[in-house]
Amino acid sequence: MNFQRGRHREELEINLIPMIDVLLVILIFLMITTTYSKFSGLEINLPTADAPQSKEQPNEINVAVTAAGEITVNKAPIGGRDIQSIAAAMKRSVGAGKEPVVIINADAKAAHQSVIDVMQAAQQAGLSHISFATQQAQR
Repeated sequence: MNFQRGRHREELEINLIPMIDVLLVILIFLMITTTYSKFSGLEINLPTADAPQSKEQPNEINVAVTAAGEITVNKAPIGGRDIQSIAAAMKRSVGAGKEPVVIINADAKAAHQSVIDVMQAAQQAGLSHISFATQQAQR
């Protein structure tokens, strides 16, 4: 028995509007939560020099900072770790002639504060030329 003789069956259709709304929400969520990696760096073209090296060695003050925080100036240990005693040791090791270059040899595991203290001590001692010693990576 067919009680629905006069009725036609409606054609099935997929409503795309709710699906588009859901996809837009997912797209917005992904855009907001994605972390964009931005690599910051400076592109530097270093100058080249063809001049021969000068035979005169600059006056150097070698400051070593160990991993334990011990500081030596020209291989002479310093009694205290405060800035004033480091600056006094640097002033004592300044020789005659040009302004010396302070070369900081810091252990890779040395505290940053120890290196900053050495830099502040050099500033207090009136030494403005500071360099850091590095070694080439082992391959």
